[in-house]
Amino acid sequence: MIRIQRIELPRQLAAHAAELTERVTKAGPEERYDIARGLWSHTTHRRRLVTPLRELLGQMAHGNRCCMYCCDDLSTDVDHFEPLAINPLRTFDWLNHLLACTACNSHHKGDRFPLDSLGEPLLIDPTREDPFEHLYLGLANGEYTGLTDKGRTTLEVCGLNRDDLPNARCGARDVVSMCLDTWQRGWEQANEGKMTVAVRTIREQPFADVAQFMLRQAVLPKARTVFAFEVGDETLERLQRPELRAALLA
Repeated sequence: MIRIQRIELPRQLAAHAAELTERVTKAGPEERYDIARGLWSHTTHRRRLVTPLRELLGQMAHGNRCCMYCCDDLSTDVDHFEPLAINPLRTFDWLNHLLACTACNSHHKGDRFPLDSLGEPLLIDPTREDPFEHLYLGLANGEYTGLTDKGRTTLEVCGLNRDDLPNARCGARDVVSMCLDTWQRGWEQANEGKMTVAVRTIREQPFADVAQFMLRQAVLPKARTVFAFEVGDETLERLQRPELRAALLA
């Protein structure tokens, strides 16, 4: 997972969402779920509201519409962070919408929404908090470890270490290392084009959380321990260069 900056909902979409929320609110508590589900699925509202919402979430997402949970790319589902089945009043709440892949949204998270003893969500909302405060990524094996109860719960509910995700993160790590080699050669040759391609490839590849984690860890005291993988030393040295960090973080 990676921190996401939420953009403001355009006025016209906000007005339409508010209108639909009012319709759900006016219904009796026992009817709200069915009404909210029906409105969300209705062809007209999907065209006028849901599709534009998905496009906006795609703009917010890193890389090529990366899932805001697992960071795989080409995600297409609008996920309700607090599930519609639990709180239908938030069905059209822009602050409750995230972009997700089908595996995270339907096969794992679904309607699960665990709470702590104070009634606060035990799932990470990447638009409200920094996932790296709750999760640690092992660069050697591509697996996440939970640092907090929220991190451990999110890891389990969303299946962040499922199937081939760890291997895919290792692949993303290796792509970053290769791109850093390319950037270094471009720097030595004063080849701006080569440097630009390297930075763009890192930014646009799936699993943007891997590159961001590497950038963050590279300047911490225990960096050499974190980068204890093949070609880790060279990768670390390049990620510590101010010029490259500035390009990747711009």
